[in-house]
Amino acid sequence: MCQIFADVVFVIPTFNEQESVGELASQIKSVCEANSINFKIVFVDDGSSDESWNVIERLSTETSQVVGLRLRRNFGKAAALEAGIRASSGELIITMDADLQDDPQEIPRFLTALGQASDRDGKDVVSGWKRVRHDPWHKILPSRAFNFLVSRLTGVHLHDHNCGFKAYRREVFDDVHLYGERHRFVPVLAASKGWRIGEIEVKHHARKFGHSKYGLSRLLKGFLDLLSVYLITGYSGRPFHLIGTGGMVCFGLGGLGIVYLSTMWCLTRLIDSMPILHLHETAIFYYCILAMLLGSQFLLAGLLAELLVSRTSQDHLGYSISERTDSRLRSEKT
Repeated sequence: MCQIFADVVFVIPTFNEQESVGELASQIKSVCEANSINFKIVFVDDGSSDESWNVIERLSTETSQVVGLRLRRNFGKAAALEAGIRASSGELIITMDADLQDDPQEIPRFLTALGQASDRDGKDVVSGWKRVRHDPWHKILPSRAFNFLVSRLTGVHLHDHNCGFKAYRREVFDDVHLYGERHRFVPVLAASKGWRIGEIEVKHHARKFGHSKYGLSRLLKGFLDLLSVYLITGYSGRPFHLIGTGGMVCFGLGGLGIVYLSTMWCLTRLIDSMPILHLHETAIFYYCILAMLLGSQFLLAGLLAELLVSRTSQDHLGYSISERTDSRLRSEKT
């Protein structure tokens, strides 16, 4: 695919946003030209069923600064972002939604927050924070709960992991690949590789056209993706530490219960004043056996996972190189 070159590339997934893409492109162009930013806009049509692609085609014929990519069907936001990012070669990448709820006037602030790669205070990923949201409560409350859970579980403390308005250095995507629903976890995945993460407060506008594309199923998918990201970022190279810990806890608790019940079984038969304990009449006896069996299964699964990682780790680097002092060093894909 022909690469799209610019200093700043805007990657904008589009799904049934025919009314808004033209206005959004105009606003981005106005802000970039006013700030002397060399830019390209990549609209990725994610299987729209309306006239979105026709509008994108018209925009691309009117100006060389707009480029369109059309996916064969609706693959999801993460896939659309991945397609746009891989098709472009800008030094900096800004992602935003196509529904006009993100304000292009914030673009210079994102670029300022990124700064120069060599700046000590510069960032590699800058996430937007919609402090004041113009969304219905049934979207805001679950989102806040999700953000709190992600921050506590991953250690990457952002107010709004769900915000699609973000800026990145291109090199971040040498370490981070998007698939499934993991676009909202890019800061978490990047932080696990040592990239610098920042956040700025951004304006959020009410939706002008159409309706939200996300339903309640997004919450379940997001929670499952959170678990997988937690495993990947924390235990991808040592799965036995996570699975084995659960196995040891289950096996240990079950074993302690069996020891206790066995001791009581003996004592009740040695001491006449104590009522005799019949193990087959005690429910906790069966729970202890179940816990020991589960623990054994977890330990076995952890060992198998560790074996799998040891066999495949030769093809995967568990680190990310920041700088080199000798250009003759072989470039390594992280």
